[in-house]
Amino acid sequence: MTPLLQARDVSVSFGRTRALRGASLAIGAGEIVAISGPSGSGKSTLLHCLAGILVPDDGEIRYGETRLDELDEDSRTRLRREVFGIVFQFGGLVPELTAVENVAVSLMFGGLGRAEAAAAALDWLGRLGVDDCAPLRPGDLSGGQVQRVAMARALAHGPKVVFADEPTGALDSVAGEEVLGLLLGTARDHGTTVVLVTHDNRIAAYADREIVVRDGAVAASPVVTR
Repeated sequence: MTPLLQARDVSVSFGRTRALRGASLAIGAGEIVAISGPSGSGKSTLLHCLAGILVPDDGEIRYGETRLDELDEDSRTRLRREVFGIVFQFGGLVPELTAVENVAVSLMFGGLGRAEAAAAALDWLGRLGVDDCAPLRPGDLSGGQVQRVAMARALAHGPKVVFADEPTGALDSVAGEEVLGLLLGTARDHGTTVVLVTHDNRIAAYADREIVVRDGAVAASPVVTR
């Protein structure tokens, strides 16, 4: 099977600090993969390269047959808007917008009209159990509610891949597992590939496979966990 996502000998440095040292991995369509490792291991940097947020100094990043590392910023932004969905640790919602507007605006960037985008956004908030939060701004939401809205925004346009960078890191264990269950359940229902970064073994256990990163390199071969 041809991998949907690949990193080949990827290296990234920030000044004198080498965040990635020849990291390589491959992820198939529909897989839910956890990238784990201790703090500072390079796992978030690797996810940001796979998502086209960062361009590596060396190596290749491929989505299908497309070399992400060779695309310009506009092309990578378009790919993230149309094909990828991204959930950050603290949600990354626009504080001035309501919950429904945060979801709808991403759909409007994709070409939907305002009314159609708002209706679709409200539908997704309902699927994730936060439709009652639609008129509220992020500052009026709990951490769990913020993450559910962020997940609705990431999933609403039907992405092929969802990248989640420590999506439960700011939540307590009960809220974190509930939110993660919603994300992964929805992804499995739609055949969406998920790349999940975590340092928590309990969270990694929800994935189909775990890839361990240490000192900027893939330190362990993927192991089937489910």
